[in-house]
Parts: sequence; C-alpha cells; structure tokens
Amino acid sequence: MEIEARKTEYRTDFCGELGEEQVGEELSLAGWVDTRRDHGGLIFVDLRDRSGLVQVVFDRDIDVSSHELAGELRKEYVIRVRGKLRYRSEETVNPDITTGRVELEAEEVNIFNKAKTPPFQLDEAEKTRESLRLKNRYLDLRRQKLQENLRLRHDVSQAVRNFLDESGFLEVETPVLTRSTPEGARDYVVPSRVHPGEFFALPQSPQLYKQLLMCSGFDRYFQIVKCFRDEDLRADRQPEFTQIDLEASFVSEEDIFSVSEGIVEEAAAAGEVQIPEPPFPRMSYEEALDRFGTDRPDTRFGLELTEVTEIFEETELGVFKSVLEDDGIIKVISVSGGAEWSRSRLDGYTEFAQSLGAGGLAWIKIKEDQWQSPIAKFLSEEEKENLREKAKLNPGDCVLFMADDEKLVNKILAELRLKIGEDEDLIDTSSQELIWVTDFPLMEYDPQQGRHVAIHHPFTAPAEDSLKYLPDQPEKAYSRAYDLVWNGVEIGGGSIRNHDLETQRLIFETLEISAEEVEQKFGFLLEALQYGAPPHGGIAFGYDRLLMLLAGEQSIRDVIAFPKTQRARDLLVDAPGPVTPTQLDELKIEVIDPDA
Repeated sequence: MEIEARKTEYRTDFCGELGEEQVGEELSLAGWVDTRRDHGGLIFVDLRDRSGLVQVVFDRDIDVSSHELAGELRKEYVIRVRGKLRYRSEETVNPDITTGRVELEAEEVNIFNKAKTPPFQLDEAEKTRESLRLKNRYLDLRRQKLQENLRLRHDVSQAVRNFLDESGFLEVETPVLTRSTPEGARDYVVPSRVHPGEFFALPQSPQLYKQLLMCSGFDRYFQIVKCFRDEDLRADRQPEFTQIDLEASFVSEEDIFSVSEGIVEEAAAAGEVQIPEPPFPRMSYEEALDRFGTDRPDTRFGLELTEVTEIFEETELGVFKSVLEDDGIIKVISVSGGAEWSRSRLDGYTEFAQSLGAGGLAWIKIKEDQWQSPIAKFLSEEEKENLREKAKLNPGDCVLFMADDEKLVNKILAELRLKIGEDEDLIDTSSQELIWVTDFPLMEYDPQQGRHVAIHHPFTAPAEDSLKYLPDQPEKAYSRAYDLVWNGVEIGGGSIRNHDLETQRLIFETLEISAEEVEQKFGFLLEALQYGAPPHGGIAFGYDRLLMLLAGEQSIRDVIAFPKTQRARDLLVDAPGPVTPTQLDELKIEVIDPDA
C-alpha cells in the first residue's frame, strides 16, 4: 500500500531509488533536467527529483521523436520520461550516485515546463553569495545537499516524536498569540484590532504554558514548536526558530537527563551520526569557566585555561599590578610549539583579542635557554618557576596572558582558544563530544538595570542549600539548571522549576520585580501554584542547532527551508514590509518615520 500510494498518473518511481532489480521494467519518471549531454545519435540527460539522479538515454535509433524533443531540453526543464530500465555499460558506470549502474532508455518524453536560465548554477551555489541564494530560495532548495538536510529534519522529528510517545509524553499545542513577559530577550509584539492599544506577543518559549500543563495533571508534555525572539542574529540564531520542548512531573534532574539523552541518541541514529553512549559526562558551570572560559566548552581538544593570579600578587609588571588592584584576574593559555610562531602571528592574536574588548595580549616564548618576550624582564625567577610549574610549561611552548575583569578574561580566552585550536588543526572534527553543564548560578547582578537578573529564567528552582542566600546574598545561590553542550554548541537547556508558591514569590522579590508587576505578568501562574502543583522540570532543545550539527553544517540557515538573513529579513518574500494605511487605522497605530 505504501509503495502503491507513491505512484501517480505522472510517475511510477523516484529517480534516485531505482535499482538493478528493476532492470527490464517499463517505468515512468518525472523531475527536473539536471544536465544534458548531446553525443549526436545519443543524448544523455541526468533527471533529478528529491530522491536523487538517474541517467536517461535518448537514442535516435529507438525513438526519433523523443530524441528530437530531447534536443530542446535545457537545465531545470520539468519533464516526464517513459522507458525501460537497463544496465549501463561497464565503462559508463558512475559509482558516485546510487543509480550509477542503471539508466533509463527513453521511449517517450513530455515537457511540462520550460525554465529560464537560473541566476546561479545549482552545482556552483556554494560559491554564490548567500543573499542571492536566499532571494531565490526555491532554486537553492533544489540542491541535493539542502534536500538531504530537510529530509534529515523530517527523519529526526519523526524519530523524536516516536521516542517521546513511547516514553509516555503527550504532544500538546500551546498558543502562538500570548502576552508579553519580557524577562529574557525582546518579544515580537502583535497589535490587537479588537482591543485597541493592547498587544499579543509571540512566544519566546512555551515555558509558562507547559508549567500550567503540569499543574493540570498532564504529567508528561512535549511539542516541536516555533518560538520567536527579537534579538541580534548570528550563524546559530534566527528570529523564529524551532524547539523540542518537554516538561514532566514528579522528576529530578536525573530523569530529565535520561530522557534527553534518549532524544539525542534517536536524533543521532536518524542522522547516521555516531555519538558516545550515554550517560554523558557532567561538568559544573564553575569548572567549565575555570578550564575553558565558557559554559559551552568544546572538549574535543586541550588548550585549557590556567589561572595564575596568585603567582603575580607581588609583581612589578605595571599592567598586571593595576589589574590586581582592581580585583581582576590573570589567566594563561599554553600552546605547545608556539615558540616558533612569528611576531606577525602573535600580533594577529593580539588584534583578535582587542576586537573582543581586550586592552592587549601578553605572551612569552619558552626557549631552551631563555624566555623571549617584552615582559620577560619584569618577571622574577620565583614568578617564572611558579608559572612554569602551574601552567606546565616546556621548552617550545608559547604562553599567552590575559589580565582584566574575570568575565572579560574568560570571554576573550575562550574565543582565542577556539581560534588557536582551528589554526593549529587541534580540533578532531570527526569526534562528537557531549557534556552536561550543571550547577549554574541562580542569578547575577546587572549594573545596567541596577538589580539582579535570572541566569536562565525566574521559574528555575534554586538548589535546596541555596535558599538561605535569598534575598540577602543572591549571587551565592546556585540553581537546579542544566545545559547540554555538543562540540561547544549549546543544544539544550532546562531546569527543575519552582513548584512551591512561596519560593517563587521569594525569587520575584530577590529580582526586585514589584508585586504589581508580578501580578500583571505572572498572576495566573502564581494562582495555579496554589491549587496543588507537582514537582516538575523540563528542557528545550534548539532543534535547528541540533540539525546543524547532525548535518555537518556551519549555519542553521542551511537546515531551515525558508530562513531569515542575519538582519532578520526574508529576502524571498521581502519581509518585513509596510502595511496599508487602512490596516494601521484598524489597529489604531500611527507609524513614526524613523528618518524624521
């Protein structure tokens, strides 16, 4: 039944699925002309559909009319071909495609549609500027690689759905039009015509609704869901993106880890990617920052950071001394073989660090007989010996120093570590490393807002032994949050939630969110917590990021059918765009000219 349902009036089979067992059969194929080669009495056409390619042969001696019509064919013409499948001759076998041992001997051809010359050649699309490809996305999507990526997207979603269904999760749809709760990124807002002056917001996540579902007794929820954030973009961000979102009742962190690892296993199997067997390793947030400078550590290579602040407490080096007087820190990266680097390369790394906000980058080349560096003469023999021991320095190494505010030092060295790792070819790109990062701080102080803000979101539960720090010492409190990191990319994040009303109120108070604001934005949640909320927690996977890793792509735009640019524009349909004065009048909105 499944095979029969794939047959239509126009075709009996898909091009890329033909096999030797069908040799001798009469077939009908339909698709696009990929290439055409005219050899006089023989014309060869590679016919393409979403499944792949097959060679079609038009032989003048077999059918003159079909051969003549084949002479009119050009790239991207849409055609149907009827004929008999046969073996290719041994010298023409193409081992690079799945149908490379067979070809269709054409007996009849129909041209459904001719095509203009495309604005770029599909086989050279990767050399074409991305803006042109996005403007003509329907052509770009004809490429085999992108078709494979979207097929992967389908396969993974099916695998994940099946796994979660078998694990007792129910797929429940949550609203797309909701209210604005701007405690994270900026919302996309939607004006209401029925309620002038009021606005819906597109969801940044289904967070509150899925917690309400736990209060409703659904116990295990999931959704592969669209979310929206009006934030600055980069290769792994889009204004609209997809999450694998789940929540469960009566669970601990270990329960969420187990389900999450099952999801990743199923996704990797669907993508035919080999990953380590769960359980995945764990690393605390504090350890990740200490060793790698980031809570998204790429553990496929070394070059770990080493803090050496204590070594220079009595330093005579002015730049180090001033940093320590301002309660800053000093960290280093030691690179084996770096003593042979040129000065221009070191200057390049300095410029890279400065582009990220550093004042500069100090370095020392460790030679057999001396330490070469503009700062070496300012270091005492005791400091050198302590540095050699702490950073495990050997002749031939180059040690790079960053001294500044702790956050800035970690940020810059984390990026510099990745750059050096790529430059030195230290990253094993065939390896897949997954790691849980745990024990995040609950909140941090934001000097711009003049108050503490939640690291994840305000519904994350504090660790039980951290409640005592609220509200007087909130920076000491740890949360029950966790992230899953794959090769240095955060693919999922979640937490155990606050199911206790008083704890949730205490969190809001510590974040200095007024009772009026809490009631306005989150009153419905607090009310629900009063009617018997179970302990619950969950996680959300960045589905586009996960697919990017499975497909081996560098940008999530390559695993999304119709993505936006880095300036949040859809070049294909030219959105966003203006609306009519009538629409604005209905919404009681007046547009102010931004250039006025």
